[in-house]
Amino acid sequence: MARTDPPRLDFRSDTRTLPDAGMRAAMAAAEVGDDVYGDDPTVALLEARVAQLLGTGAALLTPTSTMANLLAPLAAAGQPGPRAPRLVVGEDTHMAFLEPEGLRRFAGVELLTVAQHPDGLPDLGAVDALLAAGGGRPTVVCLENTSMMRSGNALDAAATRALAALAHRYGAHVHLDGARLANAAVALGVRPAELAEPADSVTFSVSKGLGAPVGGLLCGTPAYVARARELRAALGGSMHQAGVVAAPALVALERLPDLAADHATAAALAAGLGTLPGVEVMRPPRPTNMVMARLAGLTPEECAGRLAGLGVRVLPLPSGFVRFAVHRAHDMIGVRAAVRAVAAVAATGPAARTTTGGDLLGRGLSTTSTEEA
Repeated sequence: MARTDPPRLDFRSDTRTLPDAGMRAAMAAAEVGDDVYGDDPTVALLEARVAQLLGTGAALLTPTSTMANLLAPLAAAGQPGPRAPRLVVGEDTHMAFLEPEGLRRFAGVELLTVAQHPDGLPDLGAVDALLAAGGGRPTVVCLENTSMMRSGNALDAAATRALAALAHRYGAHVHLDGARLANAAVALGVRPAELAEPADSVTFSVSKGLGAPVGGLLCGTPAYVARARELRAALGGSMHQAGVVAAPALVALERLPDLAADHATAAALAAGLGTLPGVEVMRPPRPTNMVMARLAGLTPEECAGRLAGLGVRVLPLPSGFVRFAVHRAHDMIGVRAAVRAVAAVAATGPAARTTTGGDLLGRGLSTTSTEEA
């Protein structure tokens, strides 16, 4: 039987939430049709609600945010082939290091990475140089908010506007990978639509911090979303009685303000870890639900392996840090237990090597799916 970790001690991802009684009741009572034919009323309601939340004309439910990010450049430029787009992305973004093979293989994109500032914003000078070089293909410029590898830093609307203004001067399409845009909006105290407004398309996840069991949405103009809907079918992403998936997502949307509690829990975890000798905690300017730490003398895999031996699960990253992703199942009991576990690992030092967790640096993040990150 597969191991089941205590939810309050599993910090690997904010996808690790479980549907609660309210979500399960909504699933059981969901009115359904057939979304392939466009007549599932619960899916239609979810898409309308998310489009309204983000201030876009339309939205499309997809099985995962990874599929939404794959559809985004295709819908911007058409089918793969000579007109497949160049994709300009930050080098440490989810799309660049967890989704590149799918984007290249199935969207046919030319993936161009640029350096990012400590807050996660792509270097505008580097973006400008790539756009000025042209290339004869449509270009999609991407931004990730929150910036996962920058400890979940929230980028404000001014940052998005600056990147979008630059991209639009060259006629480029701007895609916002806003899988955790809800976290950014709550952290900044603004409406999600304010953060989404400068972009031409937006990916929005309901299965991360918001806690729904499944789903992402791709949002944009009605014409753009109509193209994405056709492409979703071609990629095998059509779902039939999908109202049972949309129903818990509607419940999740009502809980968006609850993300503030996750952020407070993450702040308490960061503060506790920051008091420990030999532990470095990343300090983003606008923190959300991520805490990243590294221990002197230990690789991320060694740190994660030792913590797993103490019942605390974290995600090792290529940056040298391990990631704690805080979500609705976490509380101060779990925070205190995690801090004690890290303190115990830090106290042992690098002497007792372990291979638990595998060589993730050598294989990227191959033991976790792209969607789980």
